[in-house]
Amino acid sequence: MKYSVDKQEKYTLIQLNEEKLDTTLAPKLKSELVTFNAEGTRNLILDLSKVKYCDSSGLSALLVANRLCQESDGVLVLSGVRDHVLKLIKISQLESVFNLLPTVEECVDAIFMNEIENDLKGDGD
Repeated sequence: MKYSVDKQEKYTLIQLNEEKLDTTLAPKLKSELVTFNAEGTRNLILDLSKVKYCDSSGLSALLVANRLCQESDGVLVLSGVRDHVLKLIKISQLESVFNLLPTVEECVDAIFMNEIENDLKGDGD
């Protein structure tokens, strides 16, 4: 699986450099996501701008990432989702589950907003 990782203080950006997110890649992606979570990553940006095709196992890997982030009070944001992948997300009625934004920059902003909200919730306790 070809991908690049950019770890920042508040988030990790993973850019998938594959055209297909399917049964051959999904298990590897899942294991990488579990590893990042175990290492303390709670906010994750997945740049899917190069992914032209996704099947149900790819969608499952994205759902695993979403669950892991939520369980650690973080957020998963999907960037650059192409038409075919977006169609699958909509058919599966998951557009309300995933945070979908067009650019990585907007994803970074969303993560910082989530961090601020979490900080404010923490102060109120």
